[in-house]
Amino acid sequence: MESTDKPLESRRVYDVPPSDAYAEFMKTGWAPSPLDGIVQDPAIAYCFVRREKLSQIFQGLRIVLPSGNSKVRSNDTDYRFRPHSAFVYYTGIQGEEVTSDAVLVMEPNGEGHDSIMYIQPRSTRDTSAFYNDRKYGELWVGRRFTTDEASQRFGIEVRKVEDLEALLKDGTPAIALRGEDALVDACVKKSKRDDELVNFVSVARLIKDEYEINQLQKSVDVTHRGFNDAIRALPAAVLTPRGERVVEAAFYGRARIEGNELGYDTISAAGSHACVLHWTRNDGDVKNGDLLLLDAGVELDSYYTADITRTFPVNGKFSPAQRTLYMLVYEAQKAGFAAIRAGVDFLEINKACHTVLAQGLVDLGVLTISAEESMRPEVGLHKRWTLHGVSHMLGLDVHDCAQARKDQYTEAKLEAGMVLTVEPGIYIQPDDELFAPEYRGIGIRIEDDVLVTETGCINLSENMPRHPDEIEAWMASLR
Repeated sequence: MESTDKPLESRRVYDVPPSDAYAEFMKTGWAPSPLDGIVQDPAIAYCFVRREKLSQIFQGLRIVLPSGNSKVRSNDTDYRFRPHSAFVYYTGIQGEEVTSDAVLVMEPNGEGHDSIMYIQPRSTRDTSAFYNDRKYGELWVGRRFTTDEASQRFGIEVRKVEDLEALLKDGTPAIALRGEDALVDACVKKSKRDDELVNFVSVARLIKDEYEINQLQKSVDVTHRGFNDAIRALPAAVLTPRGERVVEAAFYGRARIEGNELGYDTISAAGSHACVLHWTRNDGDVKNGDLLLLDAGVELDSYYTADITRTFPVNGKFSPAQRTLYMLVYEAQKAGFAAIRAGVDFLEINKACHTVLAQGLVDLGVLTISAEESMRPEVGLHKRWTLHGVSHMLGLDVHDCAQARKDQYTEAKLEAGMVLTVEPGIYIQPDDELFAPEYRGIGIRIEDDVLVTETGCINLSENMPRHPDEIEAWMASLR
């Protein structure tokens, strides 16, 4: 028998209204609903400065920065939309103020540019889209800004995104971020300077302005409260199969209550799962006597995220073996902090942490060469137990500024205003016979977010306990 199922021609359009009378009826009886008291977020003033710097680099070129298209999760269900970080950086949008498919266009005007944001505006009651459009219709997904309201909010001209295609096809020389928006990719001819744009909007975020630093501090503070929630959930996690997810869920609740989302998939790793660096399955049991490594960060409505790791004894007390390894990581992190100041090579942080870890492994009798020899790039035997680098930039992305070149980032000097992580770790696999049995299956990482200054650094997460005695007291205070 032939199927009667209708093809899903568009995920936006609902069934055609059953009658003209219905369409007319849906336009009637609605009270006015203007948005009053629209104010500009403090980010907007910084966005003007950011766009000025961008304009100076690409004079005479149209600059096209898309927020991105939504991505299908399954059938007619999309993943939760998260705009491209460059779009956020240059517009100052918050949370879900702007939907997918929005685009910031900077039109060349003499030696500068005029900024115009193209959005899917509110589907007002006099349009069928308000009840007929599954993707943007107000009855389906809620109210959005009109173009006038968005212009008040963001301090720039705002137009309907349906007007964008004609503009992009008018032949004005342009550069664009590619791979984010199908219309932009189709309408904007590729330029030799596209890659330069990608690099610039990434490098521009290496030095954080005052607004960004404040947002990162707020994100760290919310993340701290999320860790409190996770600690409180540990007794329930012990009693629940797949208890790692009890911890994960507790933290996620805080992220949604006080923020926009998680900054990245939470690592909730109990026992030997902590030895898996990117453990995100979080399907293991949580057992008394084990450690739990929690690597998590809250992304605020401004899209700035923290990135914190703490390692807890599930029962509230470190065993002697656990404490020995923990103190090794703790001292390594202290050495990393001490290495930070403006003018120092970025990689000096990694060198400082790894030198302490290598010497600790010598002292434990598992590394049979000297720490100095192991630290030579062509040797590196200590990396068997500490595989990763200890620092990365942090901001709108958890690994911020990722499109910067090596000479601009990992092989460059630290500068005041950079925000980065310091996260040494040690991981003893459960089948590693070079260690005595009491150490096997232990994974420990301590991670904090720091602001580089001219003379050192400020630990934005200093209020989150790190020393094992402080960890035990922290846990006791929340039980």
